[in-house]
Amino acid sequence: MKKERVFDGRKRPIARGLRRWLGMSSLCVLAGTLTSVASMTQAESAAQVMPAPPASETCYVDGWAESLQCYRIPVSDDGKVALSVLVAPAVNGGQHEPLYLLAGGPGQAASDLARLLNPLRKLNRGRDIVMVDRRGGGRSDAFDCGLGVDAPSNVEQFVAKLAVCRINSGDRPLTINSRQTVADLEAVRKALGHARISLWGGSWGTRTALLYQQWYPESLQSLVLDGVAPIDTQVFLAATAAESALVELQQACSGDPVCAGFGDWRTQLDALLANWTDEQARNFPDPLTGKTVDEPLEAWVLAGAVRTALYDPGAAAQLPFAVDQAGRGNYVPLSGIVGLFAEMEGAMSMGLTFSVACAEEMNRISVEDIASDAAGTFIGDGFIRVFSEGCKVWPVPAQPYDAPQPRHHPVLLISGSADPITPPKYADEQLAYLDHKQHLVVQGGGHINSMRGCVPDLILEFLDHPQAELDQNCLGDIHRPPFTAGNFGPALLPELPEAGSRLAGEHQQEEDNAGPEMAGDVEGGQQ
Repeated sequence: MKKERVFDGRKRPIARGLRRWLGMSSLCVLAGTLTSVASMTQAESAAQVMPAPPASETCYVDGWAESLQCYRIPVSDDGKVALSVLVAPAVNGGQHEPLYLLAGGPGQAASDLARLLNPLRKLNRGRDIVMVDRRGGGRSDAFDCGLGVDAPSNVEQFVAKLAVCRINSGDRPLTINSRQTVADLEAVRKALGHARISLWGGSWGTRTALLYQQWYPESLQSLVLDGVAPIDTQVFLAATAAESALVELQQACSGDPVCAGFGDWRTQLDALLANWTDEQARNFPDPLTGKTVDEPLEAWVLAGAVRTALYDPGAAAQLPFAVDQAGRGNYVPLSGIVGLFAEMEGAMSMGLTFSVACAEEMNRISVEDIASDAAGTFIGDGFIRVFSEGCKVWPVPAQPYDAPQPRHHPVLLISGSADPITPPKYADEQLAYLDHKQHLVVQGGGHINSMRGCVPDLILEFLDHPQAELDQNCLGDIHRPPFTAGNFGPALLPELPEAGSRLAGEHQQEEDNAGPEMAGDVEGGQQ
């Protein structure tokens, strides 16, 4: 087994507790604009004299079997601040402009996106793929406030620790913002000798990319934006988007012969969240051990787990069965959903997250905005409350953006129709200043769809031929995963009589009569 070797020697901690909700809630945003790139000739581009890239060393990261070239690139005048940069070299020599991957959050490390290299393997044949950990994130001196593995899941306790971190951090929170991140990205581009680059951004990474487009248009070739968070959008107002994603799941369930048998599980969910008792909170099974949880599971955390599951269609497919079982007093399936992302990589560096979120997002969201967004939703203000309370103890001056100016770069937008935080309407309605864009919408897709079905091939085709209109027919071949039918997953057969209550746990007699082989087919098989 290859040993991971990165020149700063860091490995990201496992995220648990409240961090799991913040991690899946955060956004990857990339930004970029162009005024003169369209008129730049190949001769002019080739004439640009770029410095020789700095020295690198070979390293490996989890999630990608091939070697990478790893750099420490200074970005401050005194040379004391250097960023960790990972490059997957083009297999065939890099005849095309490189693609930079911009991570979300704000607070996720780009180095945590290494697994995305697998679906983008074809693209890596002719392009370097570059991952830059921004200041305060990942291997670039992570600003995590010590809120790692043992971060409390109670909001008040979390905010108290955040307040201590802010007091002890001096001026550091005042120096971290998107303007600095984008300027650093431009410095890395120059240091690596790249004339022009293309950017892939996911979630909050799309915001970063769009800002890069505004501020360094001459350096940009094209944009691929997955889970689009436009510059003018209040993306942390996510309750309505999460509600819409849950409604779409309901509709898909009602048309499925197995899932429809669970009946009105949505009403059960609403009742469960509204009537959650202290006894239920104390006796909820721990998703990792099966024993009673160490800390009572509050109702808002349970609602947050449901919202988090909607990010991933595979996790969302488990919700109807889990809720149905909870209504029968069996909380184990629901506990499994709570624990799905308990050990996710790509956790946020909380100091970075709050420095950017409080200055650039929460400063333009009012109490009235929060109330309006939360009304009539299953999550209410459960997600945004962590940020509204946290920003009270994390004072940073507002960093407003200028109104975006028209840009003419080719832009590929990617959305999931059931995305619980960056719905397709953001890409459709709030990017009018971009006049050369195409939009892929994956039906039933959650948050981030670049790895699904034919989407990697469409990204490659777009980057190779950005002026051509993509044939999107292959998106129709991407479907929701099958719904969970029982404790062992989806049903083997596409249609089963009496699918509802029998598959939800009341079919023991049928299993006994059928014998172990048939029982396994009914409840444990995979489609």
